[in-house]
Amino acid sequence: MITREDLKQIVMLGYLTDAMLDKLVPITDLLLFDENDIIFRQGDKSSRLYMVKQGKVLLEQRITDTITVSISAIKPGFTFGWSAMLDEETYTSHAIAAERCELFSFREEKLKALFQEDHSLGFIMSQRLLVIMKKRYDIRTEQFIKTIKHHPDIGTLL
Repeated sequence: MITREDLKQIVMLGYLTDAMLDKLVPITDLLLFDENDIIFRQGDKSSRLYMVKQGKVLLEQRITDTITVSISAIKPGFTFGWSAMLDEETYTSHAIAAERCELFSFREEKLKALFQEDHSLGFIMSQRLLVIMKKRYDIRTEQFIKTIKHHPDIGTLL
């Protein structure tokens, strides 16, 4: 059984009150995945928000039929699949279990219904999602700039 204390281990949920966490407990699913299991594919309907309780999840994007790029490794306490919170119709990457994983998950429709019922909970979770997105955006920007600076052809222009 999932408890409020379990949910407190998730960074994004750590800002919620106990009463808010108690509202999330009944809509939280615990999903188990073995190493190399595909949690979702790029282009799948975005129907769930995921949080890693145990294990590690890799987010990857396919560039061509033969080239796939690892975008991020999601560790315990962190969240992925947030397209489901953004009214995005599909996931923008693949999510693959890098090892055996235990994931908390909220179905999109249940989470959005709870946000309609409790606007404060929805506001706090939305704000936390924005923080996550900004951090990931900053990391990607830094990686992009570093790649450009070290590219041999561009390096001669600098």
